[in-house]
Amino acid sequence: MNIAILGAGIIGVTTAYELAADGHQVTVFERHSAVAEGASFANAGVLAPGYVTPWAAPGMPAKVLRHLLARHAPVRVRRPLAAADVAWMRRWHAACDPSRHAANRARMQRLAFYSQHRLREVAARMAYDFDRSDGYMVLLRGAIDRQLVQPGLALLRELGVPFHEISGEEARQIEPALHPHTPLAGAIHLPQDEIGNCRQFAVILRDAAEQLGARFLFNTRVDRIDQSQPATLYIADDKTPRHFDAMVLCAGVQSVDLLRPLGLRLPLRPVYGYSISAHIPELVHAPRSGVMDERYKVAITRLGQRVRVAGSAEIGGRPNDVNDDAIRTLYKVLSDWFPGAARLSSGVQVWKGARPMLPDGPPIIGTSGVPGLWLNLGHGSSGWALSCGSARVLADLMAGQAPEIDAEGLGIQRLSAER
Repeated sequence: MNIAILGAGIIGVTTAYELAADGHQVTVFERHSAVAEGASFANAGVLAPGYVTPWAAPGMPAKVLRHLLARHAPVRVRRPLAAADVAWMRRWHAACDPSRHAANRARMQRLAFYSQHRLREVAARMAYDFDRSDGYMVLLRGAIDRQLVQPGLALLRELGVPFHEISGEEARQIEPALHPHTPLAGAIHLPQDEIGNCRQFAVILRDAAEQLGARFLFNTRVDRIDQSQPATLYIADDKTPRHFDAMVLCAGVQSVDLLRPLGLRLPLRPVYGYSISAHIPELVHAPRSGVMDERYKVAITRLGQRVRVAGSAEIGGRPNDVNDDAIRTLYKVLSDWFPGAARLSSGVQVWKGARPMLPDGPPIIGTSGVPGLWLNLGHGSSGWALSCGSARVLADLMAGQAPEIDAEGLGIQRLSAER
């Protein structure tokens, strides 16, 4: 088939690779000048499938309310708050129902473990490094943090995920650069999880897709999808229609505007995350792999010669307005754990990205209900962790064959059933 892919973030690039590998003729349209310039640009890089769970969970509404007035809150609500944000929060609140959460959690983790397996298969074919490192630790500052992680640990046991509850001293043996004066009650070590540079992987995979015949058209914004002709689109400032056998929409939060004229109103909203990235002057002071501060929900990861600190979940506000409080929290957590890890006097990259989030958690993968149009979107903060699996599931569905995992609940029909 001749297939158009709209969007070249990590989801679009992995989708392009899988479809090109299956022998399809693939053209990718991207409004930015390169791959992974949006939500995929500067994420934490964590690949921990056991921790891929819906944000909509029992008890989360109360936690969000408690965080609203906290100085270093992991969750923030900012003005202006659009009507669509309020509607999204209502649906998110409803999705916190225990039975719905359990179903959505199972869907996401099934996909996450498959995605990790698929990523390793794809990466093994390439002789390139993408700043990958093994192991991941969750740092527990005190007894309350240890108590709060117990339900998550019970789930890891249920899933058969290898992990170790370790003391602060053992954690410092694994990550010797951890600040000795910051209280550390213990940690959860996940030896089979990993860290990797999402953007770097996207660049490598774009090259691989191009070698398979895929074309990437950058600085090219899709203006609209034709309502009357299947798999037909129009480029901005170009009245000539472009016809394909099928289209796959992977355009993140911009997907909403493209779907609305087709009669599809997805409850997809941006939930903003932040990161800072800086050069490591002395490797001995930096993390060997990655850690996550359980109290502040901030990850610190080693990506080659740089350290990245990422966190925050922010609803509302304006896309280009950087929340200084969120950035201060990142600096605080970095200073607490790895005070000498980064050169902060110059060259610090500050990033704010819009995670395309659905209120209940899992992405939408499959048919849209519109002839010729397929969807692979709504991965939220787990796009990197779910990307390779999502792309393979979609490619199988488009080929008319059963995916290697159960894709129940990943179709658009889920959203109609949950109204």
